[in-house]
Amino acid sequence: MSSSDKGPAYLGLGSVLAVALCTLWLAAVGHLDLYINPRYDVFTIVLAAVAVPAAVAGLVVVARGHGHRHDDGADDDHGDHGGHGASTAPTRRRVLGRVLGGAAALVTVGVTVAMLVLPPATLSARTAQQRSVDTPTLSNATGTQDVALLGSAGVDTSQYGVKDWAAVIRQTTDTSSLVGKPVRLTGFVVPGADGTFTLTRFVISCCAVDAQPVGLGVVTDGTVPDADQWVRVEGKLAANPDPSGDARIVIRAASVTRIAQPSDPYEY
Repeated sequence: MSSSDKGPAYLGLGSVLAVALCTLWLAAVGHLDLYINPRYDVFTIVLAAVAVPAAVAGLVVVARGHGHRHDDGADDDHGDHGGHGASTAPTRRRVLGRVLGGAAALVTVGVTVAMLVLPPATLSARTAQQRSVDTPTLSNATGTQDVALLGSAGVDTSQYGVKDWAAVIRQTTDTSSLVGKPVRLTGFVVPGADGTFTLTRFVISCCAVDAQPVGLGVVTDGTVPDADQWVRVEGKLAANPDPSGDARIVIRAASVTRIAQPSDPYEY
């Protein structure tokens, strides 16, 4: 195998090694859950731990093969007296392959450096708006969660999250039964009309790529916090004062307190 033939092998194995090392680093610093559902942590870490020595071994094997190049290419060069055109096409292919390989290598290095240097960030209010957090489609994030008993008498709702209440509202035919129920929820702000905003969380099924926003409208007499600000909202569920709004139930906030982003910003 010639050195030029080894380029793709080096690139592929190097990419696997870089991604595996970044994954282990994210796990070590506690940021892996910003990218995947925690239930996949063990599987992902084990896979990355196996990939590191496997990639290193592959790189060693490829490197030791250096110098054992076939003579076919040389024979072809000497034996092919058909002219300049016969050797031009292979040369162009090699140049193109090196250019594409170099570009791929730069992308891999760039992504790796970004993961190591830039602070991990959660999805934003802009992303939530792009994924229709303030329309009925937000309830898709609640899936087929069984909430037949949620919110009924005798059920403790103190530990409900945004997703739980969204599921209750989605599956309750007579939402008047929910009016007056106390809530204490945390999420980030997606601004709405005057005096309102949507208290939002992202729900992750597998990883951040498939994250879906879920939220509850909030009506407050105070100042609406800035977009992406994390807040704790305390209040009661109420009928939406805007009859033209999509949401049937909103939170009538008694208090809206600005807080730092929690260590685990997603719901699952």
